[in-house]
Amino acid sequence: MLLHLSDVHFGTERPVCISAIKKFCLENTPEVVVVSGDLTQRARLKQFFACKEFLESLHVPYFVVPGNHDIPLYHLWDRYFSPFALYQLFFGSLEKTLETEHFYLIGVNSIRRRSHTKGHISVQQIYEVDQKLQSAPSNKLKIIVSHQPFFTKIEDRHENDCPALAKMAVEQWADHDVYALLHGHLHNVAVYDLKEEFHLNVEHPIYDVHAGTATSNRIYRETPNSFNIILNNGEFQHYYFDESTRDFVKNQ
Repeated sequence: MLLHLSDVHFGTERPVCISAIKKFCLENTPEVVVVSGDLTQRARLKQFFACKEFLESLHVPYFVVPGNHDIPLYHLWDRYFSPFALYQLFFGSLEKTLETEHFYLIGVNSIRRRSHTKGHISVQQIYEVDQKLQSAPSNKLKIIVSHQPFFTKIEDRHENDCPALAKMAVEQWADHDVYALLHGHLHNVAVYDLKEEFHLNVEHPIYDVHAGTATSNRIYRETPNSFNIILNNGEFQHYYFDESTRDFVKNQ
């Protein structure tokens, strides 16, 4: 089981959701916890510290990538010269890989200091991910993690935040059995089959999986806090926070 969190936005976190996630991990023991960016609200040291402390408290291996809120917004000197300094202080490399019993995870940094919300990937990143996919074990679910989605049907001010080279990237990675791409950013739960949306000539689906905000009070259009689960067989499940039980409940 893979637990997919996103947009935890420490600095705006809800303690009741934090407690519920800890309880879920204790009862279900996920194989790995993935956080697809926006670990903090304003990329401040105490916010990174709180996020790190939370992830360590789960006692589960975790895998993170940066989001657009994880680089300084108002401190322009830091944003230009050392945008990822605090993120790297607490979480190390911007683009890690991790192999677990059932999953092979590849992180992609889609954040650029010149852009506030729009995602970016380069031709070099596409190539490097392609090489990692080729060397990944064939018996694992190959999953790519980045903050901004590669596809969305949401029509709002963030509809153009998908990376410009997203389709090119997926066309390249599709030849090496990528199973899913995990994202956040929009604070909205969704799953799209990129084989259909991008009209790819492949025999297998490629899923673009969006997570809502797991712990922040910055919810999307009254959508409850939520997280995703990917089972070892590739099945997706969505859990929403129930205010009455103060617990995350599987969507039926």
